[in-house]
Amino acid sequence: MEEKQDFIQNLSYDSVIFGFNGTQLKILILEYHNTGLFALPGGFVQMDENLEDAVKNGVRQRTGIQDIYLEQFYTFGGLKRSDPAAMDKILTQNNLDKEQYSWMMGRFISIGYYALINYEDVTPKPDELSDSINWYPIDELPKLMMDHEEMVERALRVLRHNLDRKLVGTNLLPHKFTMKQLQQVYEAVLGVGLRRTTFQRKMLSLDILVRHEKLFQGKAHKAPYLYSFK
Repeated sequence: MEEKQDFIQNLSYDSVIFGFNGTQLKILILEYHNTGLFALPGGFVQMDENLEDAVKNGVRQRTGIQDIYLEQFYTFGGLKRSDPAAMDKILTQNNLDKEQYSWMMGRFISIGYYALINYEDVTPKPDELSDSINWYPIDELPKLMMDHEEMVERALRVLRHNLDRKLVGTNLLPHKFTMKQLQQVYEAVLGVGLRRTTFQRKMLSLDILVRHEKLFQGKAHKAPYLYSFK
C-alpha cells in the first residue's frame, strides 16, 4: 500500500466493469479480505498521474486486458461518501496500521467510469486488500458498500442511454457479427426482449452498419448476413 502523500487527497475513482459473453450481462465485484464487504473495483490517483491513466491501469490490473473502452459517467460527492467503520474493518483484517492509513477513512469525491468487455476474455485478479473478485449477473449482485449500488444503477442508465449513440456493442462483439448477436447485446443491456424484425429495421435505419457476406453454418437459405460497424 502506498502512502497518503503519493495521492491526490480525498479523490478516488470507481469502475463499473460490465461483461457480456453473448447471452448475459454481468458486473465485476470485489470482496474485501475477511470482512464480508463487497465493492466495485476502484482506487486513487497519484500526484503525477492523469486521472484516465489511473483508471485504465486499475481496470487492466483487475482484468488483465490492455485495450479497454472507458466512459466517465458521473461524479459522486455526497456528504455521506465515507464509511469509517467499514474502512476500519478492512484495515484491521489486512493488518494495516490504522494511524498510518487513517486518510482512507475520510470522505472521498469519487469519479465513476464504466467499462465494457467480453468477460470470457478476462481472468479477474483481486487487489491487495481483497480475497476475491468475481462476475455477478446484473440482477444477482451482493449488497454493496457505501453508495456503490447507486453507482451501478447510474452506470446502467447511462449505458442504456448510450446504446445507439456510443455503439457500445463494438466492445462486446467480434469485428463481424450477426444481427442476432447484436440484438442479444441490446436485450442483455436493456433487460427486455425485442422483436427481431423491429430491431433489425431500427438498426438498419440508423445507417451505422456495413453488411458483409453470409455466415454459412447450416442450411444455406437460412444463413444470416454478417455486419460490422461503420
